[in-house]
Amino acid sequence: MRKFNDQTPDASLVAESCYRALAAKDARFDGVFFVGVKTTGIYCRPVCSVRTPRASSCTYFSTAAAAEAAGFRPCLRCRPELAPYALQQNLAYAVWQRIAAGALNDGDTERLAEEVGLSSRQLRRVLLEHFGVTPVELAQTQRLLFAKKLLQETCLPMSDVAYSAGFGSIRRFNALFLARYGMAPTSIRRAAGTLANDGQEAITLRLAYRPPYAWAAMLRYLSGRAIPGVEAVIEHAPGTMSYVRSVQLDEISGWLGITNLSAKNQLELSLPANLAHVLMPLLARVRSQFDLDANPEIIAAHLSLDPLLAKQISKVPGLRVPGAFDVFELAIRAVLGQQVSVAGATTVSGRLVRRFGTPADTPFIGLSHHFPTAEQLAHAQVADIAAIGMPTARAGAILNLAQFAAQGGLKMKPGVSLEETVAHLKTVRGIGEWTAQYIAMRALRFPDGFPAGDLGLQKAAVEVEGGERLTEKQLLERATNWSPWRAYAALLLWNSIS
Repeated sequence: MRKFNDQTPDASLVAESCYRALAAKDARFDGVFFVGVKTTGIYCRPVCSVRTPRASSCTYFSTAAAAEAAGFRPCLRCRPELAPYALQQNLAYAVWQRIAAGALNDGDTERLAEEVGLSSRQLRRVLLEHFGVTPVELAQTQRLLFAKKLLQETCLPMSDVAYSAGFGSIRRFNALFLARYGMAPTSIRRAAGTLANDGQEAITLRLAYRPPYAWAAMLRYLSGRAIPGVEAVIEHAPGTMSYVRSVQLDEISGWLGITNLSAKNQLELSLPANLAHVLMPLLARVRSQFDLDANPEIIAAHLSLDPLLAKQISKVPGLRVPGAFDVFELAIRAVLGQQVSVAGATTVSGRLVRRFGTPADTPFIGLSHHFPTAEQLAHAQVADIAAIGMPTARAGAILNLAQFAAQGGLKMKPGVSLEETVAHLKTVRGIGEWTAQYIAMRALRFPDGFPAGDLGLQKAAVEVEGGERLTEKQLLERATNWSPWRAYAALLLWNSIS
């Protein structure tokens, strides 16, 4: 277990830094560390609203799992399960994200190890070195915190809470919850006051992020590229916008709606109760799509060293890289966008959905279909795809990509570099450098992905008004100093000309 205390060589420096952040309730450190309070046996987020404890009572942990392994219980007020993830680009955090999405809910450590390209012994060693806990301990903490979240935010029956959080039985769930937290699950629910609305048809959950968050810019970007019939941005009132879409996971169909609670630094997610059993992977997808684990202050501090980007950052602080709810869906949308306008690609994507997608039942006008799966498109004919309004070559690329994805080509192992990923995607006939980089930055979440061949980026990177656009080589040279956040630089440049 990684634990900062007086016996650690750099304890005074780390402890003092953490305590300053704790005393300031600094949201920039939310999820970066947790503080265990020895006098209460409870661990909190650094933004907890309770009175700041004495420094001598505090012990600091890099993860909630490490705090729980040391015997601390989660705070009921600040709720550690709401903390944004401390996103890092390494193997340990990639494995952690898979576990947080439910990868070990079946208890199959060997299968997870094989998926990430490790032996079970190596997997155990990696997590112990980085987080101080074993894969099983990490999975148990994630399941318990997720169950606690459902208990405090929903009125789901206790059986649904247990199964949604990955427990095989209610008995096992109750026993572990009581042993770890010292109280029964029903006590959490009574404290939250959610029993009065039992039987609800919709679930509402909250997902935290580190401020600032350029929500209007995010929805503006998604709105222009929304696939007709599948997703949309709707305006409820002036200045109040939501993202909605159809959802299909593990053969369970539904929908979701997302709004921003800017005063709380949270997104509010609404979805039907029938999606309860796929909530863990679904929430992981939403976190990825809306880039909730980004640390905008760190990114801005680096990119602001370039005057061109600094000017844009001051206009849209907290700009995120829009991700994808579904990797295959975004990859197809990228191919449809080759050498055509954004509006043109949006029109053709709607035709593709109507021709090959499946009907969806949602409460939103215009959301009528689910996007076709890779398996569905892999059995289509090139002529049928081209008939919706695209060149035969592009229709062939769509078919090639569908077959590639159906064979697992879009499932990347943790630790694979951006260069390797781009080269892998370019083995699909019809996918070039621009498309591969775009898929990498948005769907596969590489923060350094950068489609330098994009004409808009080449024009936006010219500092002198009226100057000619940069060449792809010149733009790549200019972007060297933007690493490892070139994807965010790309969004800033696109936003400057939108």
